[in-house]
Amino acid sequence: MVGKLLMRGMLAGIVAGLLTFGFARIVGEPQVDQAISFGEKVDAANGEAPEPELVSRHTQAGVGLLTGVVTYGAAFGGLFSLVFAFAYGRGSRLPARPLAAWLAAAAFVALVIVPSIKYPANPPAVGDHDTIGYRTGLFFLMIAISIATMAFSVSVRRHLLAKLGPWNASIVAGLAFVAIIAAVQIGLPSIDEVPAEFPAAVLWKFRVAAIGMQAIMWTTIGLLFGAWVERGERTGMRAA
Repeated sequence: MVGKLLMRGMLAGIVAGLLTFGFARIVGEPQVDQAISFGEKVDAANGEAPEPELVSRHTQAGVGLLTGVVTYGAAFGGLFSLVFAFAYGRGSRLPARPLAAWLAAAAFVALVIVPSIKYPANPPAVGDHDTIGYRTGLFFLMIAISIATMAFSVSVRRHLLAKLGPWNASIVAGLAFVAIIAAVQIGLPSIDEVPAEFPAAVLWKFRVAAIGMQAIMWTTIGLLFGAWVERGERTGMRAA
């Protein structure tokens, strides 16, 4: 059972990766090209020699991007299926499709929206290269805290369910999640290394594209995986 779910999750992730690649090529890559052009102009103005191109821009935006997003989709699709396998029939009474949709929405909030509020994505050539390790560490710390807080909120809802009912328990759990995340984001250091001269429109479009890619990824995984699981259950029932 788990093996079949894992396979479906990875296949859903691959399909999601292909759709995300198409979106990224059309919407995201033009902003990356403009950001790289800006960085090259700044380096030239400072008298710095251009760095050698180890991998061509054409390869980065084509095969490199495709490989990256499809691998990402397959990996997270597999992890998603394992979380689904744990929750299905245990912590949730929802049917397969609604549960998959809710889990995908929760993953999108915890892994994408919450970290992006504090540390939004920046295009290439933006930021200090000397602080990339520090910035990356803070970003992943925010993700870890977000996941832990999401799990805590789900636990709070489960414990309050019998006492308050589904609606009120969900409200309390949601408020707890928002309050903890808000406190953490206020406490963590802020980072703003975008040059004042960088085009605001390019930055905005890049960040929207980055969130859009993740939205396509998680929407596809949630809906497609749920549909496949439900179809598999119906096929199994007819066979029985």
